[in-house]
Amino acid sequence: MPTLVLLRHGQSQWNLENRFTGWVDVNLTAEGEAQAKKGGELIKGAGIVFDHAFTSVLTRAIRTCNIALTAAGQAWVPVTKDWRLNERHYGGLTGLDKAETAALHGDAQVKVWRRSYDVPPPELEEGGEYDFAADPRYKGAQVPSTESLKTTLDRVEPYWDEEIAPELQVGETLLIAAHGNSLRAIVKLLFAVPDDAIVDVEIPTGNPLLIELDAKLRPTAARYLDTARATPLPALPGTK
Repeated sequence: MPTLVLLRHGQSQWNLENRFTGWVDVNLTAEGEAQAKKGGELIKGAGIVFDHAFTSVLTRAIRTCNIALTAAGQAWVPVTKDWRLNERHYGGLTGLDKAETAALHGDAQVKVWRRSYDVPPPELEEGGEYDFAADPRYKGAQVPSTESLKTTLDRVEPYWDEEIAPELQVGETLLIAAHGNSLRAIVKLLFAVPDDAIVDVEIPTGNPLLIELDAKLRPTAARYLDTARATPLPALPGTK
């Protein structure tokens, strides 16, 4: 039976500082490391054994993946890293304090930039501190200057189709340790979440989301392993 676990990375330093992070490569805090470890312990307690793990090319997700696998007693599981699982690119908001940005532009505008499906933040200025075009991780890639959730899904979906779905289709059990928005893109894809509803879907940090799939990779069951910190899940396809 194809099985998928989605794990959002633990608290990062810029999460703690309340800054727009996006593609900036910040590390986990001690709390983030503890969240990743707890996620791995929950995976171990549920008896889940992985065939393969996927993560982004950003340190906070990579370390969450490695810490969780180690805590689950599965540090040996092969891990594939790809930029298409990165967090959404926050464009010109990158590095800014969220509260200060709200004070400058208004809460309503910042909410649109943060939570709408298809309205991206302002574009990042070319050649600035957070221009990632020359970063070797993205060699040969078309680096965006900003992204909405929609354009994040536009890069996540081909990677899902080409690399992840084929492994699930042969019955493997996979871990994807990534970011709030790249994981929301996968949830939207799997659960056929409408555009206007995905904005309300929130995936908690460090709480593994276990999804069981049928042969056509349609979810048949889904649950968070830490029920005390669970958030509402989208309805399974075909249900109300």
